[in-house]
Amino acid sequence: MEHFDYDIIVVGAGHAGCEAAAAAAGTGASTLLISMNLQTIGQMSCNPAMGGVAKGQIVREIDALGGLSGLVSDYSALQFRMLNRSKGPAMWSPRTQNDRAMFAARWRYLLEQIQGLDFRQDTVKGLLLEGETVKGVVTGLGQTIKAQKVILTTGTFLNGLIHVGDQQMGGGRAGESASFGITEQLRSIGLASGRMKTGTPPRVDGRSLDYSVMEEQKGDEKPGKFSYRSQSKPLEKQMSCWITYTDSVVHEILKEGFEQSPMFTGRIQGIGPRYCPSIEDKINRFAERDRHQLFVEPEGWDTVEMYVNGFSTSLPEDVQVKALRQVKGFEKARIFRPGYAIEYDFFFPTQLKSSLESKALDGLYMAGQINGTTGYEEAAGQGLIAGLNASRALRNKEAITLRRSEAYIGVLIDDLVSKGTDEPYRMFTSRAEYRIMLRQDNADIRLGEIGFSAGLLSKECYEEVQKRIEETDAMCRFLLTQSVQPEAFNSHFEPIGQSPIPQKIRMDQILLRPGIHLENLAEISTTLTAFMGGISEESAFGAEIQIKYASYLEREQKWAEKIAGLEQVRMRPDFEYGAVSGLSLEATEKLDRHKPENLGQASRISGINPADLSVLMVHLNRKG
Repeated sequence: MEHFDYDIIVVGAGHAGCEAAAAAAGTGASTLLISMNLQTIGQMSCNPAMGGVAKGQIVREIDALGGLSGLVSDYSALQFRMLNRSKGPAMWSPRTQNDRAMFAARWRYLLEQIQGLDFRQDTVKGLLLEGETVKGVVTGLGQTIKAQKVILTTGTFLNGLIHVGDQQMGGGRAGESASFGITEQLRSIGLASGRMKTGTPPRVDGRSLDYSVMEEQKGDEKPGKFSYRSQSKPLEKQMSCWITYTDSVVHEILKEGFEQSPMFTGRIQGIGPRYCPSIEDKINRFAERDRHQLFVEPEGWDTVEMYVNGFSTSLPEDVQVKALRQVKGFEKARIFRPGYAIEYDFFFPTQLKSSLESKALDGLYMAGQINGTTGYEEAAGQGLIAGLNASRALRNKEAITLRRSEAYIGVLIDDLVSKGTDEPYRMFTSRAEYRIMLRQDNADIRLGEIGFSAGLLSKECYEEVQKRIEETDAMCRFLLTQSVQPEAFNSHFEPIGQSPIPQKIRMDQILLRPGIHLENLAEISTTLTAFMGGISEESAFGAEIQIKYASYLEREQKWAEKIAGLEQVRMRPDFEYGAVSGLSLEATEKLDRHKPENLGQASRISGINPADLSVLMVHLNRKG
């Protein structure tokens, strides 16, 4: 039997690498995490925050599956806010501002508690290959380390190039070297790669800012948390963020540096994130706007360093400073470090299976920015799935593939492997067809069983999930069987604009009225108050949503079941699409290139229309 040093090697210790290593080792695989610098494990390379619109849902899903990002975020939080509360619950998204140093330190601490996880500080310059199978890695120090599976989570380090004005320097992020060799090797065996670009804003000395002229942004009055687990606690004290704005004077100063901007001179070849553009890109693309919002965010409890969210730039440092000092509150700003742009290699994710394993190389998995995504949360979600699936493959278990109706992580991975991306991919709620099903409040109910059966979520945590499901069901049954008398309802609600009821009515029917919630009903019903006292606040809230949105949830569920039927129709990798009579040339070409794993995935490939899908279904039916 062939000897391996490890079951799994994870290359890179960013958000994807940390979750991949935790999932792999946490499910019993002997795992090695290789990082160029063990002092930067779990580093927040850009903004010191987790979550946000759709991203907060992903962090909750990671936690529900047994991952660690939620626990790390809660431990290091400076502030908690639930975004989009003015909208429906499908849009609610949790977000934390985090202590950068505490975040990284907590990641390392939690990883070091996992049995079977080793660490090594080194670079990886290539993969050890045997035919079309990965057998390990070759390090920069000349060591050959053998493993049955390798997970690449290289972030922005592959041939990374940093830009500040006219200056260029190799690096994966400020102060750290780039990684060379992997891209060239994978290209040589036929994998297609491209270049992407991201950026970061200046960091400033908070003592030099005038907060009295800025808008204060406090955390929630009753802060929540990401993790469903009892080992994490909500914040008892919070730090404020601040809001200020650029103006036309700032924009004119920034324009002075355009001729030295690597974005406009052609020195940057990579494609930047559309939804998080640099400040120079914003004033160029949105010339009609005379101001842009900036969020001034603390970096930690014990530092004066502030992050200027919204001012990402690669302009020369003197232009950055001159423009920034024209921003209200920044007149005397002292700059700790300038903003910069970074270019890096990525590999087109359509070359991956839904398990995140390479179609070309057995045993090679990829997760994070190497797949064309942007954002800590998107990377962490991929890392967890890659780590789980690499571990499961060792035991000949079927890969975990989350459906689009099960998780935002499922939407993310399906978008990547089915549609691909040629610009940094960022998750939004609008990308999900099943937004009402995929809420931030029910991730544990949706995914707890998967995490437990995979061996990553503990029995104690899973029992908590089961308890919550039982409580939610009990609350729903209570509301369906209990009624409210007209005199109680009318005397309380008629004065505040609710139309009266002529006869007693079930509580679930009253909840369908806009503006009425469980806490309102509890004010006129002692039996409801008593019942709610015996269950968690989260269970009661979940029941209310199930009642209020029952018809929408039913519609989404029926559509999800229909699509699931298509996904049961598996497609062989060697399927000959050219032999399918009636299939359009574009469809044949796209299907041959993407090699979808099932009919559902085929339906989501750009360029495949309903007629093509019908032709495929008829052909498959004929073949039995």
